[in-house]
Amino acid sequence: MFRYFGFGSNMNITSLRAKGVEPLASRRAVLHGWRLRFNVQHFFRHEGGVGNIEPSDNPDDCVWGVLHDCPDEALAPLDATEAYGHGYDRVEVEVEVDGDDEQRETVKAIVYVGLPDFINDECRPSQRYLNILARGAEDEGLASEYVRYIQEHPVHEPEDYPLYQPPVGDYPEFDARSLAAHPLYTALYGAVFDMSGARAQHEYLKGFFGGRDMTLFHLKRLDCSDGSETLEDIRLGQLNASQMHYLNAYLNEYDREYRYVGRFIYRQEEQV
Repeated sequence: MFRYFGFGSNMNITSLRAKGVEPLASRRAVLHGWRLRFNVQHFFRHEGGVGNIEPSDNPDDCVWGVLHDCPDEALAPLDATEAYGHGYDRVEVEVEVDGDDEQRETVKAIVYVGLPDFINDECRPSQRYLNILARGAEDEGLASEYVRYIQEHPVHEPEDYPLYQPPVGDYPEFDARSLAAHPLYTALYGAVFDMSGARAQHEYLKGFFGGRDMTLFHLKRLDCSDGSETLEDIRLGQLNASQMHYLNAYLNEYDREYRYVGRFIYRQEEQV
């Protein structure tokens, strides 16, 4: 077992489960002498900045979050989804578990902090991201003023994307099996893209996205997700307006970052 201090979207249990992590127990905790930032640049520009923490010269500064007791097998998926070694480093800190004065204890926990190549102090978080943080903070009973700070934080304003239209032409079709044979191809809601020419900051995603359809991955990160979305919903087109709007933004961004190479077919026999 290891202890993990979540201060961003991983305060939210639905978000944490979407990353393949089911904690054994979760408690409110506080990290003293650090401050919350949103200056880790997201892989996709339209998402703005995501959570980070930095040591502060002000001893009164603190970061509230959730201390998760996690089984050892949860470390690998957590490292993968937090882009450990690429966008974030993993360090150990001491956090104070919230409770009555006589019951408070200080414990060691791992936490993820942004690496220099991904720090951009001009970034602001997306409204989607803040909504996930605020809901997690509220569910865990964090201080109302801290929740309000999250809710009222200035947000990144993405562009208004046109409806994505794949290029016209005779392109091949892929399914889950054939896509897996192309480690530099990835798919999103019926479109297949070649990642081989992606910019350097996307090098990590080549291994994480490559050979996979990422539609369900993204849907489970929408702020209205309850974790129940399935591949069958995608295959049957059973998506609501918010989900479609979210995927359309990502289709535009995939098209900007990668090269369209074909269509992805959702076959019923592949649903799990």
